[in-house]
Amino acid sequence: MTRTLDKPETPEPPSGASPGRDLLALARNTWRGLTSMRTALILLFLLALAALPGAFLPQRGPSPQAVRDYFTTHPTLAPLLDGIGLFDVFSTPWFSAVYLLLFISLVGCLAPRTWEQLTGLRAATVAVPRNLGRLPHHATGTDDRTPDEVVAAARKRLRGWKVDVRTEPGGVATLSAEKGALREVGNVVFHMSLLALLVGIAVGKLFGYEGNVIVMADGSEFCNSGILAYDTFRPGLRVDGTNLEPFCLDVDRFNAQYRPDGAADSFAADVRYSDAAALADGTPPVPTTVTVNDPLRFDGERVYLLGHGYAPQFTVTFPGGEQRTLSTQWEPVDQTTFLSQGATKFDRPGVTDDSQRRRTQIAITGLFAPTSSGGGLVTSTYPALTNPEVAADVYRGDLGLDSGKGQSIFGIDQAMVDQGRLVRVARENMTPGRTITLDDGTQVRFDSVKEWVNLQVSHDPAQEAVLAAAVALLVGITLSLTVKRRRFWVRARVADGTTGPASPSTTDGRTVVEIGGLARTDQAGYGEEFERLRDDLLAPDPRSREGGS
Repeated sequence: MTRTLDKPETPEPPSGASPGRDLLALARNTWRGLTSMRTALILLFLLALAALPGAFLPQRGPSPQAVRDYFTTHPTLAPLLDGIGLFDVFSTPWFSAVYLLLFISLVGCLAPRTWEQLTGLRAATVAVPRNLGRLPHHATGTDDRTPDEVVAAARKRLRGWKVDVRTEPGGVATLSAEKGALREVGNVVFHMSLLALLVGIAVGKLFGYEGNVIVMADGSEFCNSGILAYDTFRPGLRVDGTNLEPFCLDVDRFNAQYRPDGAADSFAADVRYSDAAALADGTPPVPTTVTVNDPLRFDGERVYLLGHGYAPQFTVTFPGGEQRTLSTQWEPVDQTTFLSQGATKFDRPGVTDDSQRRRTQIAITGLFAPTSSGGGLVTSTYPALTNPEVAADVYRGDLGLDSGKGQSIFGIDQAMVDQGRLVRVARENMTPGRTITLDDGTQVRFDSVKEWVNLQVSHDPAQEAVLAAAVALLVGITLSLTVKRRRFWVRARVADGTTGPASPSTTDGRTVVEIGGLARTDQAGYGEEFERLRDDLLAPDPRSREGGS
């Protein structure tokens, strides 16, 4: 027989259902998923994964020259990596999004868990289970003492444990003990410290700043008076550069030690600094030394020694007798031998006519070798200043300094050369003391060589908080990994001759003692500890015990 069933009608939604309630349920479920520990761990893994390019690729913040070198070495790959922000990873929107989601997840996850942990610390221990024999560690014995005396002895033996003594009906005395609560405390401290670490880093990014400046190592002074004092300045999101903490720094000399193969052995800069209080009081500067791995720290500022180089000094004597002497830093193009390139630019003094001034500007460009090989082609064989030589190209004309366009201090405007407004008028190799005389009587003399240092000033108002959070994080994870959670129970009752593990003839009137233990962690070692407790608390006669561990 065949029956045809009518298609059931689609049930109508309950009268109480509404789009608003659905959205509320969706938001609640999303929040629960976001604030779960599983999601926090996934986001932490993603944050570590997102930070990997910052470890393997040069970053524009600390190493702008390395980024430029990477573009030169990998002209095809570098623009693709730059398009997704891999040369400035920690400022990209996707890294900030993961960072913010992790922060929200940790807050939502840790707040209730911390409250639960605080409540658990005040809560009483778990009562003695009904059947201790079902625990993985248990034993039973008899004792001539009363149940209260047995429990009192057990309480004395378990000094340092969290202990609660209870009395059950029938004169049964019980003891519940726990230890290892610091394990969960350490777990909470670890996660709270991680959250504090994220907050500290975020505060540093908001209210901190970094700046790089090149200072001549001849007693020249740098003052933290504003962003114009820096060559490059990277402010935090809430920093406009108008209210920097004032301080001044004098770089007296730079000392470098090299091995025979040219490898660097040590770098150090002798400096004198005056903080805000010293500047206000007129106190003399404090002398100190800054090395590569030992920055100068004061008033929340850190001054790092990032690099160094050479600055050839030239004197130009113009046909009218006017002289100008300049020493401009040249950029190392070989970090092994410190072969450097650059441009030292001169304006003719006393010229008020703009047209004449632009026709008589002088630029000295080329290569500088601190230890020249001495041949016709200037190359450097050692980074120390032992045999300096410059392969100089002298240009005369319009340097383009008034064009309104920025140009590198390490080179000239090639557009001016292409237009014929800047013309090369001499090319010679020069050693200190040598002079080139141009066709109009202008003389260019290579005087000497100075050294310069590249300093980075970092201001982070949360650096002490970050340090404290990092220390607390290590303490928390140490407690979480080393502390063992244990539970131990004792039940003592007077044998009535009808129940108990032994025969009535041997237990009647004595105290039957049952003990049990449970490890709250997977770490080994509780079996041995339980055996020691058993030996101390139960009668020594092995025939009066049963159970095991």
